[in-house]
Amino acid sequence: MDAGLTVDEISTSTRVRIPIVHAIEQDDFSRCGGDVYARGHIRTLARAVGIDPAPLVARYDAGHGGRPPAPTPAAPLFEAERIRSEPRRPNWTAAMVAAIAAVIAFVGYTAFSGDGDDSGDGQQVAEGSTPSKAAAPKPSGSKPADPKPDPSDSAVAGVPRDKVTVKVDATDGRSWISVKDHNGRQLFDGLLKQGQTKTFQDDKKLALVLGDAGAIKLFVNGKPVDNEFEPGQVERLTYTKGDPEVG
Repeated sequence: MDAGLTVDEISTSTRVRIPIVHAIEQDDFSRCGGDVYARGHIRTLARAVGIDPAPLVARYDAGHGGRPPAPTPAAPLFEAERIRSEPRRPNWTAAMVAAIAAVIAFVGYTAFSGDGDDSGDGQQVAEGSTPSKAAAPKPSGSKPADPKPDPSDSAVAGVPRDKVTVKVDATDGRSWISVKDHNGRQLFDGLLKQGQTKTFQDDKKLALVLGDAGAIKLFVNGKPVDNEFEPGQVERLTYTKGDPEVG
C-alpha cells in the first residue's frame, strides 16, 4: 500500500480481514455487508494509514448513491422496529374483575388458614435465606475475618473452566450482533439495545460479529476484554477456552 504498510500489517492493526482489504483496494465493497459497514471499514483503514477518512467516505457516497449513516447504526433487518402500534385503551372492566377475585381469594385463604395458627411466629423466609435468630456472642479472642475476594477473581471463578463463556454488554449504545458455536450453529442474530446484556457458552469456540463494536463491552471467561473499537466499526471475533484470541 502507498503508506508503506503491507496488507497483513493493515489487517492486524485494524482487525479488518485480508480479503476485505484486497477488495476495497480494487474499489469492490460487495464483501463489506452493506453501506454502513463499508463506511466503517473506510474510516478504519484511512486512520490506520494516516489519511483523513471524510473525503474517502464522501467519495464512496457519491459513487454508490448513498448517504451518511444514521447516528446509531443498526442492521436493516431491524428498521421495522421503528413502527409502533397505537396504544390500546386500558380494559378497566377486566382489571376490576381481577381485583375482586384477588380480594375473594385472600379472604378465603385467611378464613381457612388463619385460625389455630398462633403457635408459629408467622415469619416467612424467602428461598435461599434463613430465619432470623439472635446473634451468638463473639468470643473475645476470635480471629479477624478473612479479606473479601477481589471482584474480578470472583468473576473468573464463577465461569466453568471446561467451556468458553462470552458476555456481551451494550453499555454505550445499541448494536446488531451475531453469535455462532464451534459447529457454526446460530446462537443469536439480532439487535442488542443499550443497557442489555447476553451471555453465551460453548464447549470449544464462539464466533461473534459486532455491527457497532464501539458500543459493546466484552467479558471473556470472566475477564473484561480491553479494546479500542470505534463507533460504527464492524468486528469479527473468535474466542476459545484459553486466553481470549481475536479471530
